Amino acid sequence: MSHTNPGGDYPYEPYGAPYGERPPPGHGHGYGPSYGPPQPPRGGVSAAALVALVLNLLAIVGCCNVLAIPGSILAGLALRAETLPKTRRDLLTWSWVLYGLGFALTISVFFSLGANGYLDD
Repeated sequence: MSHTNPGGDYPYEPYGAPYGERPPPGHGHGYGPSYGPPQPPRGGVSAAALVALVLNLLAIVGCCNVLAIPGSILAGLALRAETLPKTRRDLLTWSWVLYGLGFALTISVFFSLGANGYLDD
């Protein structure tokens, strides 16, 4: 028993047609195959961790910033591939906090030494 479609070659059977006269249409739309959980974009935390590591190392050498030593260690740990993303963000945050505290401490020491006349010629 064949049904004609008023719309031409529409792939669906008209309403009320018996089941199984035509195979179901292929699904060309919808979700594609799943390849696991979505991965975070590369370069986000890694680039920030690399910048934090370089700045902390420069602060150790250039400013004798003692707080940059643990900051550089934390930034180096954040660069490791086997570190979990949440732990990586936490390590990176603490690395930046230590860098900022050390920088503020260095600036305050230089200003206090300059205000007391220790840096005059």
